[in-house]
Amino acid sequence: EVQLVESGGGLVQPGGSLRLSCAASGFPFDGYTIGWFRQVPGKEREGVSCLSTSDGSTYYADSVEGRFAISSDNDKNTVELQMDPLEPEEKAVYCCPARNARERVKKSYLAISEYDYWGQETPVTVSA
Repeated sequence: EVQLVESGGGLVQPGGSLRLSCAASGFPFDGYTIGWFRQVPGKEREGVSCLSTSDGSTYYADSVEGRFAISSDNDKNTVELQMDPLEPEEKAVYCCPARNARERVKKSYLAISEYDYWGQETPVTVSA
């Protein structure tokens, strides 16, 4: 059974940082694209970043480029998202999906429709 478990969410002040983690199990970690998505209350879910566990390629939404960093640990089967600095409007629930794809990531992999498996969410609150 494919499982994606997010952790690391919480409360942070504006300008602060958080590191989210996505623990994957139930499928061969190598050969997948893992993404990070978020959903702000009242808005649609949006893709933030994605990574290929095969070649390590990454892609970021324009809104987070230069502030967020995605990385993987293929020994631990985890994908992490370092967010620094965070802005108040980035308060959202964050989740990590996966798709079976052994290829370099690209912009289109920030679309919800690209993913087959979804984890639960972890909430991030950015507030003073």
